[in-house]
Amino acid sequence: MKKNLTKESVFRFRRWCRKGYAVVASLHRRVQIGVLSFAMSLVLLATPEEIFAYVVETDSIQEFEMDEVTVTGNILSPVRTAVLPVPVFDRPEAAVAPLPTIESVLRLAPSVDLRERGSKGVQADISIRGGSFDQTAVLLNGVDFTDARTGHQSHSLPVDIDIVSAISIDDGTAGMGAFAGAVNIRTEPLRPTYLRAEASGGQYGYAYGNFSGAVTHRRFTLFGAGSYRASDGYTTNTDFKNYNAFVRVGYDAERAGYFDGQAGYQTRAFGANGFYSLQYPDQFEATRTFLTSLRWLKRFARRFTLESNISYRKNFDRFELVRDDPARVPFNYHNTDRVGASVRGDLAWAWGTTSLYGDYRYDHIWSSVLGEPLDTPRPVKGRADAFYTKGKSRNSGDIRLRHVARIGAFDLEGSVGGVFSPYGGIPVWSLSLGYRPAEGLHIGAAAVRSMRLPTFTDLYYTATGYIGNPDLRPEKATTCRLRLDFKRGHWRTDAELYYRIGRDIIDWVRPAPESEWQSQQMTSLHTFGAEWSGGYYGDGFLQQLSLAYAYMTTDKQSGDYISKYALDYMRHKATGCIAVRFLRYVTVTLIAGVYDRNGFYNDAAGTAHSYEPYALLDARVAWERKHLRIYVDGSNITYTRYCDFGGLAMPQGWFTGGIVVTY
Repeated sequence: MKKNLTKESVFRFRRWCRKGYAVVASLHRRVQIGVLSFAMSLVLLATPEEIFAYVVETDSIQEFEMDEVTVTGNILSPVRTAVLPVPVFDRPEAAVAPLPTIESVLRLAPSVDLRERGSKGVQADISIRGGSFDQTAVLLNGVDFTDARTGHQSHSLPVDIDIVSAISIDDGTAGMGAFAGAVNIRTEPLRPTYLRAEASGGQYGYAYGNFSGAVTHRRFTLFGAGSYRASDGYTTNTDFKNYNAFVRVGYDAERAGYFDGQAGYQTRAFGANGFYSLQYPDQFEATRTFLTSLRWLKRFARRFTLESNISYRKNFDRFELVRDDPARVPFNYHNTDRVGASVRGDLAWAWGTTSLYGDYRYDHIWSSVLGEPLDTPRPVKGRADAFYTKGKSRNSGDIRLRHVARIGAFDLEGSVGGVFSPYGGIPVWSLSLGYRPAEGLHIGAAAVRSMRLPTFTDLYYTATGYIGNPDLRPEKATTCRLRLDFKRGHWRTDAELYYRIGRDIIDWVRPAPESEWQSQQMTSLHTFGAEWSGGYYGDGFLQQLSLAYAYMTTDKQSGDYISKYALDYMRHKATGCIAVRFLRYVTVTLIAGVYDRNGFYNDAAGTAHSYEPYALLDARVAWERKHLRIYVDGSNITYTRYCDFGGLAMPQGWFTGGIVVTY
């Protein structure tokens, strides 16, 4: 039987237009939008969250929801410059790599110095381009949850890599906290509606389980995950148990605006063999962290956008210098709170977008060792014989005025403002220029003034061998950047030069080897660095081929003394990744890295040693078909002896295997 087939003619528009003669709705025809350009991110004025898309049938002007289609945009944030943030991780591209933790991802980024104690995300310090771990801000979905007590705890976020959609580095932050830059970790569901379960195990009694999923219905999305990770340890007293739980809710109210809420809880307990001092191999630490935030975004009359955010982070920490022996050495207890609130208004007009931004933070601590003496000691919950005897709180905030304009192929940005704290007012500013001379090519230059407040540990930590300094002042830095990004098809590359002048740098120093470590503000640092990365990302036999290299040098402009942190930087760093797929379902991935750290350390006997260069090789073999993935991972498969912190040996070879089911 012969059938009559009719092919409908469809108009396709490749440009957005707001002119009065844009009579799409009056055509009474179906219309396709062929290109969604970069400018759409300026129209949406939303952070990288899901925005629900609609298809309009112009003949009857009816709306139909498309649950499987999402549109994402990038907010013109007051902390972003025309020099683009540096992408570190993208979920689709990194799916085949042996990257079991967020820390393993950051280790590969040329701009990041990731120094681990233990492994599998137990404890790590994150430094950006020569800054210390205290000079790095850590954001979750754009919300600052940096710990005010110590940067050692800032990375303790209740999320696993399987729900992370992207990680980026922004070192163009003018404002409070991100002296050297910020790490922004973004979470998004794999699909609007799905369920995912993962289980793995391996050497040293390693066990990992994760369950995540999402439900999307019209304007509402619920997304959550929970995990358990544990090990007996790769050497004496390196065992650990970690639990994570995270939930995120999004609701796009037609009239009230867009609401984005997140909450998470984490518990960690780990043997800390020599983590903070090689003289004490029986150290132990346990932490509990709760965090939450709520963001609201509303657009008025197409030109004005208002956004507000409130956040809260609670952290408990118990540190034992000698594990399970409080009679010999009293335990250290810390109870910290961070409350944050911000509001921003954006006005789009003929000459660009003008933003006014205000941010407020309240930091508080009760502790057995940090802060000023309390009039009345407070009991530690669950510990009848333990008390918080010290405490401290502070209020701080900043306000900034910012303008962004696009003139042809140029992006212009400038901001000016001030940070207000118990230390007085400190001016901050940023200025940047971006240029797109050709498709896929972006060139940017920027200068930014940043700062950070001393942590409670910098100010008050006094113990055997350490003397705090309550008279410390904020650190300040001026950073200049020149960056090039190019992306065309499956190929991409980027390069960057930067120079930072840091003033009033806080460091733990000692005048002589036999002296105690003292928290002092005696250092001025001039840091220069160069970075390059590039690669091919495909979907055939060759899935990925990428290389990256970073060089950095720091010049200390101060007196003759021994530095604990400021001069232990990564001088040379080179990484590479190759992934191939064959037999349709099998993928083999190799990741290699060569690391050369400047500086030296003292062993348990007090003898000085220089850091030695080392090379690492990780691998994954995976079989994946439809809903099922089976994989085997090998970490440091060359059994290299190395340490991120002086004398603290990292595991030599660690093999695990797992299975992932996704529906």
